Amino acid sequence: MITLAADDTAQERLITVILFTLLIAVTLGVTVWASRRTRSATDFHSGGRGFTGIQNGFAIGGDYMSAASFLGIAGMIALYGYDGFLYSIGFLVAWLVALLLVAELLRNSGRFTMADVVSYRMRQRPVRTAASVSTLTVSIFYLLAQMVGAGALVALLLGIEEGDTYLGMSAETARVVGIVVVGILMVVYVSFGGMTGTTWVQIIKAVMLMGGALLVTLLVLAIYDFDLGALMNEAADSSRAGDAFLEPGQRYGVEVAGDAWQTMVNKLDLISLGLALVLGTAGLPHILIRFYTVPDSKTARTSVNWAIGIIGTFYLLTLVLGFGAAALVGHEAITAQNGAGNTAAPQLAEAVGDHFGGSFWGAVMLAFIAAVAFATILSTVAGLTIASSSSLAHDFYNSVLRGGKASGEEEVRVARFAAMGVGAVAIVLSVFAQNLNVAFLVALAFAIAASANLPVILLSLFWRRFNTRGAVAGIYGGLISSVGLVFFSPVVSGKGTDAAGNNLSLFPASVDFQWFPLENPGLVSIPVGLLCAVIGTLTSRESDDRRFATLQVRALTGAGAERATTAH
Repeated sequence: MITLAADDTAQERLITVILFTLLIAVTLGVTVWASRRTRSATDFHSGGRGFTGIQNGFAIGGDYMSAASFLGIAGMIALYGYDGFLYSIGFLVAWLVALLLVAELLRNSGRFTMADVVSYRMRQRPVRTAASVSTLTVSIFYLLAQMVGAGALVALLLGIEEGDTYLGMSAETARVVGIVVVGILMVVYVSFGGMTGTTWVQIIKAVMLMGGALLVTLLVLAIYDFDLGALMNEAADSSRAGDAFLEPGQRYGVEVAGDAWQTMVNKLDLISLGLALVLGTAGLPHILIRFYTVPDSKTARTSVNWAIGIIGTFYLLTLVLGFGAAALVGHEAITAQNGAGNTAAPQLAEAVGDHFGGSFWGAVMLAFIAAVAFATILSTVAGLTIASSSSLAHDFYNSVLRGGKASGEEEVRVARFAAMGVGAVAIVLSVFAQNLNVAFLVALAFAIAASANLPVILLSLFWRRFNTRGAVAGIYGGLISSVGLVFFSPVVSGKGTDAAGNNLSLFPASVDFQWFPLENPGLVSIPVGLLCAVIGTLTSRESDDRRFATLQVRALTGAGAERATTAH
């Protein structure tokens, strides 16, 4: 079994620094180039709507294949086997919902944000305010996952384990420094490059990620003579669970002997997670705004088809990455570096490099895959930040505070300041969430998106009777129920510590105020969001058949989508 060395040599660290510096230099160069092409609000929010289907497909893939996919899912599979792969399945199936129900209609109906569609036939201010709050909340949860992954990655690359120091930094300090660096870079990308810069960073990242994941996958399979069965058997033997590692029940749906209640809770938690993953994608703000970067609905469909192919291929690769890490790195080495398993993929890269070329090539592979993972984090946080800043500037500042009278230059200026604020909040919160698995954090963001955004989007597009009160009640009902249930769940308090003494909840082990048993709230919060939207609608007499008919024409043809939505 191959494990990470306790101390990297100066040469190995130099390789890491060179690759990271090169990566950051290239992405900053793209940002500078994009800043010269960002002149209007349309350029900033949607890249001038000039991207092709292939380009946008790779950008969607780059946006979607986040740290949760590369770091979190690989870690979940490495630690929990079959159950970890459930994330990959859920994330991929979710794209069918986005393709069939949302992509084309949203592209035709809106301009910059999802609120353009939801508020079209309603009172602008309350609906856009609610949409901005929801967008910001979902994005912050998603940002936490990316930046927590960045912190773990930096500590790994510098070879700092608990009790060690490097350049005066402990492992804890290194993780915080990584989070701060990512936060600063994401603000720079968005503030200067806008959607054009963000999109090209995502395209570059998607190519790097697919190439890196494919390379490590082929090397792992070569070690086992391309016998996937042999790989999985060794992974099971190296795990703590034996053959059960390849079967359901290691992480979700666990049957507890003599405790029927806990067994039922565990199975319901699995259903809740599945609902959140499958329905959440179509409500994620940073995914929805990508449909506005293409010139027409046909291109939007093409981009989603490309995204499904890219993402599907990648998730098949994560299966090999996860089982490869379990077999070649081992459970103890993974959890010793990061208790949540977020560093399993880079550790695997070092292991296969050591196997084929010794410690030097192990260091090269570690640095390369870590750079790919870092690019993954940077592109995703940039996409999330521009979704948040666009919503705050376009929906809240312009439409709510300024009544739609702000100029394009003013809107872009506010969006840049909003990006700084979002970055600051994400940095502070990420410092306190370092011990949570990044794939799990993303699942919470999916649950919020599925509860607060998706029901309102679908009802806006398909229900003639839907109105302002229903939209506002649906967004806030889904948002409050999902966030509230998470706050009172074992995620935040009450789970105690693991064998290494790490807190399994957000709060210390001594704090316990949880009463909601499920770790993912989707099973309850999604129906609550839908029910609130329906009840809110039926308790209001407001209705506008003419604007609903107009919205249907726009959704099917795209006519009028380029024009700003007017308040009424």
